[in-house]
Amino acid sequence: MKSFLFVLCLVLASNSQLLAQRSAGSLGSSALGLLMANEFSKEESLYKAKEFIMTSTLGVTDEPAKFETFALAAATSGELTSLVYRSEEKHKEGLLLAFYGMQVNEAGLRIQGYGFKDLPKAKAVELLARLDAVLEKHTSYLRSDSDNNNLYFKYDDLTFLLYAPSGMEVRMRVFWGQFDSEWNISAFHKTERRMAKKI
Repeated sequence: MKSFLFVLCLVLASNSQLLAQRSAGSLGSSALGLLMANEFSKEESLYKAKEFIMTSTLGVTDEPAKFETFALAAATSGELTSLVYRSEEKHKEGLLLAFYGMQVNEAGLRIQGYGFKDLPKAKAVELLARLDAVLEKHTSYLRSDSDNNNLYFKYDDLTFLLYAPSGMEVRMRVFWGQFDSEWNISAFHKTERRMAKKI
């Protein structure tokens, strides 16, 4: 009975610690948080992104301010979702990459975390164009020796790894902080097309 109570206390203490750390603050043009759920859908990304855009990107003011958000595409893995925001009043618009995945917190516990990488429109256009150029130039190299040929590069604080598993389309992994997220090529192309229509 004593061991059962001890284990129960440990579980409750861990959960209360996770809830207390729900807002993990910000890292430059990003925000991190914790989730107790196992999924991070496009709808969940959009819901959480609104608070980040309001507080970290646009800035909260006493006067009412309008802004728009649109979820563009979610990777099938659920690890990366793309969104755009636009505020005519604040003269700001851009792309948000919403990351979701396992992280290790300060106490050494593995938790489900999420974070937003903000790319103002000019940087977002530059990044998407660069990814397009890399895919166009190097897809044949990646497919010529599947599983063995890889390509990587860095943009800002994001690192991209491209590879082509046997008999499959080229894949892209995006590393940002502790996140290691799969961004499938179809979701990337949807992001390009839909962003061009929205901002």
